[in-house]
Amino acid sequence: MALISVSNNALQNITAVPASVPSGALILLSTQTASSSASIEFTSGIDSTYDSYVFKFIDINSTGGSTSDFAFQGSTDGGSNYGVTITSTFFDAYHFEADIGAALRYLADRDLTQSTNFQPLSVNTSNNNADGGMSGTLTIYNPSSTTYVKHFIGNIETAASGDFSDNSFPAGYFNTTSAINAFKFIMKSNDNFDGIIKMYGVK
Repeated sequence: MALISVSNNALQNITAVPASVPSGALILLSTQTASSSASIEFTSGIDSTYDSYVFKFIDINSTGGSTSDFAFQGSTDGGSNYGVTITSTFFDAYHFEADIGAALRYLADRDLTQSTNFQPLSVNTSNNNADGGMSGTLTIYNPSSTTYVKHFIGNIETAASGDFSDNSFPAGYFNTTSAINAFKFIMKSNDNFDGIIKMYGVK
């Protein structure tokens, strides 16, 4: 195993750190803007360069006639097929604008058990662009590994249809040791959507 060393004699004298030393910095790799889009796919830049990837969702809104759950899936063949086996969990906390209800709950209808379906990330994403939508983050860990399953965890805030704030926490793993090299995002209701998705590598 190669050892990496810094040649300066004191920390205050260090002027550069070897490129291979992790810094925790987010490196923007791709930005895609949905405009009444049926889906957004990221099919390049997902490789062993980074051991984790972060997706940021900004003002995602359903543009169809119904509320929906924003969802995603992975691909092991560059985006030709999306249907990797997922096992996951999903809980959320919500609070109504009118203060008529609030709770922390487990949502069994949004978890997956060895399923190839798309994994929901949000709850009741609104189709009202002015008073709704969702934003948040999704982290995928070591998708290029050919040894381990691929874990993911999300934190999504939705201004949901029905006038309530919903903070969702989806998490799980892709149950495959094949490298995952593409991801696809959709509305579960098959509605189109607007918004921005950014993909970062974690250095």
